[in-house]
Amino acid sequence: MNQFKPIFLGTVHPRSELAQHRRVVNSQKCVRAGGKHNDLEDVGRDTYHHTFFEMLGNWSFGDYFKEEACSMAWELLTEVYEIPRDRLYVTYFGGDPSLGLSADEECRDVWLRLGVPASHVLPFPLKDNFWEMGDTGPCGPCTEIHYDHVGGGRNAAALVNQGSPDVVEIWNLVFMQYSREVEGNLLPLPQHHVDTGMGLERLVTVLQNKRSNYDTDLFTPILDAIHKGCRAPRYQGLVEDADVGRVNMAYRVVADHVRTLCVCITDGIYPGFSGAELVLRRILRRAVRFCSEVLQAPPGLLASLVPTVVEVLIKDIINENEAAFLSSLERGRRIIERTVQQMEPSTYFPAEVAWSLYGSLGFPLDLIDLMLEEKGISLDSAAFNELALEDAKRKAGGLQAGQPRNTNTHLDVHSLAWLQSSKVPATDDSPKYTYRLGQQGQYEFSPCQATVLMLYRDQSLHKEVGAGQRCGVILDRTNFYAEQGGQDSDQGYMIRLGQQDVLFPVESVHLCGGYVIHEVTAVETLRAGDQVQLFVDEAQRLACMTNHTATHLLNFALRRVLGDSTEQRGSHVTAQQLRFDFDTKGHVTVEQLQQVEQVVQDLIQKNEVVYMAEVPLTMARRVQELRAVDEGYPDPVRIVSLGVPVENVLTCDSEAAMQTSVELCCGTHLLQTGSVEDLAIISERQLVKGISRVIAVTGGQAKEAREVGQCLATEVDSVSLRMKQRITSIPEMQNLSKEVGQLTKVVASAAMPQWQRKELQTILKALQRTANTAIKKLELQQAEKAAQILLAKYCNQPVIIDTVPADSLSILMKVVNQLCNKSPGTSVLLLSPQASGEVLCACQVSKNCIPTFSAADWAMAVCTQMEGKAGGSPVVAKGSGNARGMQGALTTALEFAQSKL
Repeated sequence: MNQFKPIFLGTVHPRSELAQHRRVVNSQKCVRAGGKHNDLEDVGRDTYHHTFFEMLGNWSFGDYFKEEACSMAWELLTEVYEIPRDRLYVTYFGGDPSLGLSADEECRDVWLRLGVPASHVLPFPLKDNFWEMGDTGPCGPCTEIHYDHVGGGRNAAALVNQGSPDVVEIWNLVFMQYSREVEGNLLPLPQHHVDTGMGLERLVTVLQNKRSNYDTDLFTPILDAIHKGCRAPRYQGLVEDADVGRVNMAYRVVADHVRTLCVCITDGIYPGFSGAELVLRRILRRAVRFCSEVLQAPPGLLASLVPTVVEVLIKDIINENEAAFLSSLERGRRIIERTVQQMEPSTYFPAEVAWSLYGSLGFPLDLIDLMLEEKGISLDSAAFNELALEDAKRKAGGLQAGQPRNTNTHLDVHSLAWLQSSKVPATDDSPKYTYRLGQQGQYEFSPCQATVLMLYRDQSLHKEVGAGQRCGVILDRTNFYAEQGGQDSDQGYMIRLGQQDVLFPVESVHLCGGYVIHEVTAVETLRAGDQVQLFVDEAQRLACMTNHTATHLLNFALRRVLGDSTEQRGSHVTAQQLRFDFDTKGHVTVEQLQQVEQVVQDLIQKNEVVYMAEVPLTMARRVQELRAVDEGYPDPVRIVSLGVPVENVLTCDSEAAMQTSVELCCGTHLLQTGSVEDLAIISERQLVKGISRVIAVTGGQAKEAREVGQCLATEVDSVSLRMKQRITSIPEMQNLSKEVGQLTKVVASAAMPQWQRKELQTILKALQRTANTAIKKLELQQAEKAAQILLAKYCNQPVIIDTVPADSLSILMKVVNQLCNKSPGTSVLLLSPQASGEVLCACQVSKNCIPTFSAADWAMAVCTQMEGKAGGSPVVAKGSGNARGMQGALTTALEFAQSKL
């Protein structure tokens, strides 16, 4: 619940994303092996405690409370999961007179109204039914749901909360009503909240009708693997006295602990010596001891279980991906076999065919190599690498200044004139707008059938292009989106009708004079008149649609926040992100960035319909506030309106267009704004004075950016907290300063919300100043102490030569400076041996002794004696050397000074 504490306490920033949540559900990975909630010693002794488990949670932030939470829980367990009602028992808080808390009769009455028998509704004291995360903070009474594994009509009320393996808590519903203050008193929270937690492992045990968590399919494969790897008898599920030699306990410990280790290490937590790392180290060592001493397993058993854990935890993901690739694999195998049959003996496998497998069917290059190797054939790697290089250049931003345009996709003036004079019809690309939402909310794109009209290569039109050649394909119709209006072109592939196993990858699409040119590598000979079927890369298209609709939302939000004078100056939409340039009078503030994101998120939440229609240019000019309407637009023009039908914004006196996003746009868009899911601005900077550029991501990328931002904010908070503590150790403060520096670099480069980046950068800048000041202060204090000791020791002698402890050369220089300031006629040279074997040297010569006596020469003579180096001025100098020569260096220092005085 830690991430939601600000909501419970009312301290959350009202404009933050967190403040917008009202109801949340989640599944989170939990480790209980340290701190207040520590199940480590219970693991293995019974069949239902774990160090790692998955917690299923429901949350309400001031929305619903006890009535709704209990009702939904009861409905889910008894109606959806169909768990027998007579096996369920509920507990509630019975009150605590010492705290002035009465029994939670409100909760009790809710359960009774839901039909739970009074004999199954049980009160319990503070330790069982009052939930607190720590000594202070949000807390409140809770109601727990317990399950009787035995059943059979018995009343098991007496076994609830008694540690019985047969009657186990499966769900805890916490009602956040109070905040525990530092003094220990309870204050009512301004709003009431709900936090529920149900353990997946215990739920699976109930649903699979098992008596133990370790008997479910979450654990049995791991227990089987343990048995195969050790000398112990097979696991029998025995506990306590029946478990002779604690063999079954050892099975449970090892199975539980190896799951915890796998999950934590995967999440970047490694066994170590402090905090969570120390807890994981204890878990690992506990598991190893049970492996070795109880199960008599050979070394390496614990690590050998990792594959089994991986299979159990991510098997479904693998199965889904396997099913998705199987059909592509079969098609790819047929393409390879067909190509091999047509090849001449002793020739390389064509690179263009391999490229179509790689780009269109998702075949990794190593898989292609392996399948060809099995047939005794090699790929034309040089040609394949050339195709990959060209593709990488195109994706990296296309043409550089001075480079010629792609001669296969941009029609030269003579070819264009010939097509027009020959009455070759322009490409009908209206099918690019033909897609719909399926019943499950997924976008469905239909393939398009077309005829090859002409082929274009090396700035000339052709009726035929041979295998292996790259060319532009002009079709009579297409469902591919050609690059225009700032949106990247579609990708995908085409096949010839009746020839399903030959894929022609479509790598880019361009529009020229009404003709849509598809950049294709001809796997086989292509001819004018060929009938083809076109398949768009649906994932790439949907990502572009999402980002293009998000661009319109962003444009509207910027005008709403920064003012109507904010005008678009350019945009670029790709599957990965969106870029938007606009004019602005000054720098965009943190608050404005947050407001822009909030406006966008509000429109996403409303799930507005995206209306699109083609209208005559003259009618489009009637739309109030519509930007960039000029004669350069094709007539009719396409209008995209969010939430308001196009016919409504066309009405002469309509102001609807001023309240929403209405733009001329030929791009492909989502049908509803909700599919954007989220938008995060991850970069904002001024290109030139008066024009800013923002870069944003959507959907899962936006969510990931927010998670990164939250993680970094937590780290910055942690450093801030430690910085406020009284630190007297210079190395500790230096480490903290170094941590601030590293965090500063990470925050500057991470993909995270830009408003949060700016906030964190401001905090980190202040922290760095604080750390630097603190280090200087501590160094000065240490230097003053050392100087006082040396002053007392040498009593205003003309030369002081000695060794002192100092953590750095900076401190040593300060000691020297302090001595010379307090004894102006004294020349000082100090050495400080370090643990590394290095010796630091610092010296300062009294101004009365210059120019006869030079600090730079003094330091050089001493450090040379220690096989080191030195440098400085006649007044101050510093250097370093090797500890082996330190005694000789002290003698040299004294002799050098005596020779000059």
